[in-house]
Amino acid sequence: VYVDRVVVAAAARGRGHARRLYEDLFEQARCAGHTMVTCEVNADPPNPASDAFHAALGFAEVGDAVIHGGKKSVRYWAKPIAA
Repeated sequence: VYVDRVVVAAAARGRGHARRLYEDLFEQARCAGHTMVTCEVNADPPNPASDAFHAALGFAEVGDAVIHGGKKSVRYWAKPIAA
């Protein structure tokens, strides 16, 4: 399962909305028989809050890429889930 983007309004951050969304996604993915959830996080421009958030959820960095003609670099993260 690949998550393209999760955005939480600045005024709503820190209330667990994104965590609950991911927890529900993990459960739905497990029920569907998937074994991995993946996503990308900006490396340039950096997004340290997203890095920390995904690490806290158990994601690990598994790769990186420069995309959009060199205008953006990203890191790929993955989290195994039990089917």
